[in-house]
Amino acid sequence: MNKHHSKILKEIKNNAEKKSKEEKAWVKKYMGTDKAFYCIKSDIKKKIAKDWIKENKDIFISDYRELLSGLFDGKSHEEIAIAAKILEFTPKLRKKLEPKIIDKWLNNSKGWGEVDSICQSNFSAEEILNNWTRWRGLIIGLSKDKNIHKRRASLVLLTKSARTSNDERIKSLSYKIIDTLKKERDILITKAVSWLLRSLAEQNPKKVRVYLENNKDVLPKIAIRETSRKILTGKK
Repeated sequence: MNKHHSKILKEIKNNAEKKSKEEKAWVKKYMGTDKAFYCIKSDIKKKIAKDWIKENKDIFISDYRELLSGLFDGKSHEEIAIAAKILEFTPKLRKKLEPKIIDKWLNNSKGWGEVDSICQSNFSAEEILNNWTRWRGLIIGLSKDKNIHKRRASLVLLTKSARTSNDERIKSLSYKIIDTLKKERDILITKAVSWLLRSLAEQNPKKVRVYLENNKDVLPKIAIRETSRKILTGKK
């Protein structure tokens, strides 16, 4: 554990909220995590991340990568959550990372909360398209991984791009990943399939409607229901 990681972990422990075992157990079950849980509020986690960034504006990319890898491999849920915030708030450094490192970071992630904190909003369509071959390879690989949390990640990584970009490569890959995972029935996957379809509907509702009809016998029912409602009402 390097000095940056140690300092952030100290801040996590200093800001831990006192909660009963029952409260912690409920939140951990809801998030799907198996790690230590300090019950830190979201605004505190953001502050810890932003304070670190402010103090380390000139950090070398190698030290930045080492810190994130250490935090993502941490023993607490908050280490992963704060690492994800640092990743979100440092776009210039983030763009210097190779996509394949996300596969490594996901090794220690359990549950939708940790997976989504890494994958949901941190990577824009522009970032993915500018390094398309490697991103495509990563996402396809994750969709076929035996680790269900990585399979969820393959869907979530595309949600932001599918919602904001009409690039044919994004659309094509999104449908490919959905086709790979549409027969699974674990909620980690079914909810993410629904999420990606609803993201695609932002740009191409007619195409998504046709896809739902053509795949109504194999898609998760929740995905059909939620996506149909999205197309009809325009709401989540």
